[in-house]
Amino acid sequence: MNVIGYLRVSTDRQDYGVDAQREVIEREAERRGWTVHYIVDHGKSARSLRRDGVQQALSLLASGEYDTLVIAKLDRLSRSVVDFGNILRTATKQGWSLIALDLGIDMTTATGQLVAGILMQVAEWEAKIIGERTKAALAVAKKERGIVPGPASAVPAEVANQIVAMRAEGLTLQAIADDLNSAGIASPRGGRWYPTTVRRAA
Repeated sequence: MNVIGYLRVSTDRQDYGVDAQREVIEREAERRGWTVHYIVDHGKSARSLRRDGVQQALSLLASGEYDTLVIAKLDRLSRSVVDFGNILRTATKQGWSLIALDLGIDMTTATGQLVAGILMQVAEWEAKIIGERTKAALAVAKKERGIVPGPASAVPAEVANQIVAMRAEGLTLQAIADDLNSAGIASPRGGRWYPTTVRRAA
């Protein structure tokens, strides 16, 4: 099985962190007979998926060149439940697997797929909760400024809630558009997302 081992440290001085993650993956690779291609993000935060290494990994997985993404710890890939849910949905849609060794998440097994499904539901729930709170706050703010709400968005509620949640996390419109495009989520017109599309969506 050809897999991508994704490694990340938040500062350039944490090379020991990369070595520790690589060692965990190497042990599992030896046990299971994997051929591992490593991708490293140095000095990158897990706040969003706008990281060169993550985007490279997702592109290789989408192309079918590799069939599995392996991480030593979940927080090396993402600290956002919403982003993690998007990655799981992308994996399911494109036919590749994710393995998080620290949590025992393994989408190459039936049990792992079940756990992934539950986590996707949790991610959707969190996105909706954040979205509801943010929309309520925006509605109050607009009312106080005398702004009349416009027509309902054509964006599915689930996607709109994800966008609202990402905006609440402080991501820019361009960052949100990039994440949605990377996750393979179509815009209301079936094409790519742009900052203006994101602004109108939620």
